[in-house]
Amino acid sequence: MKINGKTAGDIFEQIRAMIQAGELAPGTVLPTLRELASELGINRNTVALAYKRLTDAGFVISRGRNGTIVREPIAAIDIEGSAPDLVLRDLASGNPSASVLPPVSQLATYIANTPGLYGETLIRPKLETIGLEWLQPDLITPFDLNLTNGAVDAVERVLASYLIAGDRVAVEDPCFLSSISTLRHSRLEAAPVAIDVEGMQIEALSRQLSAGVQAVIITPRAHNPTGFGLSVGRAEGIRTLLASYPQVLVIVDDHFSLLSSQEYHHVVPANTRNWVLIRSMSKFLGPDLRMAFVASDAETSQRLRQRLNAGTNWVSHILQDMAAGYMSSPGFQPSMLAARNRYLGQRQRLVSALQQHGVMVSGHHDGLNVWVPLAQSSSTTVMQMAHRGWLIRPGEGFILDNACSGVRITVSDLDEPETELIAKSLAGILAQQRQIQAIDRA
Repeated sequence: MKINGKTAGDIFEQIRAMIQAGELAPGTVLPTLRELASELGINRNTVALAYKRLTDAGFVISRGRNGTIVREPIAAIDIEGSAPDLVLRDLASGNPSASVLPPVSQLATYIANTPGLYGETLIRPKLETIGLEWLQPDLITPFDLNLTNGAVDAVERVLASYLIAGDRVAVEDPCFLSSISTLRHSRLEAAPVAIDVEGMQIEALSRQLSAGVQAVIITPRAHNPTGFGLSVGRAEGIRTLLASYPQVLVIVDDHFSLLSSQEYHHVVPANTRNWVLIRSMSKFLGPDLRMAFVASDAETSQRLRQRLNAGTNWVSHILQDMAAGYMSSPGFQPSMLAARNRYLGQRQRLVSALQQHGVMVSGHHDGLNVWVPLAQSSSTTVMQMAHRGWLIRPGEGFILDNACSGVRITVSDLDEPETELIAKSLAGILAQQRQIQAIDRA
């Protein structure tokens, strides 16, 4: 590596140019501060400043005593949804059922006749009242309320308000696809925390907190892809643990919100300095009308509003009118109850059918999906299910560091006859795989 710069700016530009030209491949370890400073005959602090700029810009990663390493390029990852012209029966999309979403024609009747203009309030008063009444019972400290274009938008904006490239964020493993994408494209490092049926494992989270993560993202219920949620005891344990790390940013993503069949258990301790609770409306209004309430401490609220002001300034008031009108209508609560019971029934039927056919699967599911753990890579299982006409989601795209594997099955539009058929198909495939493995071992 040929560097002849004498200033931090020159060193930064030369190393960046070599990375962009491919002269420094991903994984290359840069010289230590002492080595490069000695070679150039300059102060070590000058090299340290250049390396910090490279880290902040996302070109390298600092590994402490293990050195400074050229970062891997951002790779494409899986996204939710499926192609619209599939021949296979789609049980992989992760979508809510269109049949339980409000008709757009109905929502349009709530739109105000006057257009929204610059300088108006960020949240329509009627919708703000709904949000305050919704979140207040679950929060133990005063909070400010904001509105973003969905939960993923909220997570991205809050992380960007506090963190810089190279910072580490504790997340569940397996992890929600959009969280993985957000961290990678923000040049943040995912710090995986293994989960079980009760949520994040406390020992695993403790290790990541001790290692110095700057933030943690927690799904309190309807975790995607597993469907698991926090138990009362696990939530209390996490809250107690986080109380020892008040400087860590805590993001609670309650994306399934009103449709969840599980109680909400708060994990943010009173002494946490910066925190948010996100409640999405996308699952019951529809992904195309994505909105999310964001409750937070005052400082985080101010940072979030600055980022909103620098962008669109507000979530469309047309969408806000539609949401507020629908959520305050007489039919809203009955529709939420019907949708919640529908998804609950579909999950329970599939889990019961799988268990009856000998497939090992947890009964602790919430959300739109059922997670089936596997003892080996899911690729063969997914391919064989496709041959039988079923498209299911391979689990590897959700995995960060966990040795587990699995498949995710979306139940949103799964009817009773199909439930039995898919359970029988999957059970047969897994039984055949076990037989082949037994023969190979013999």
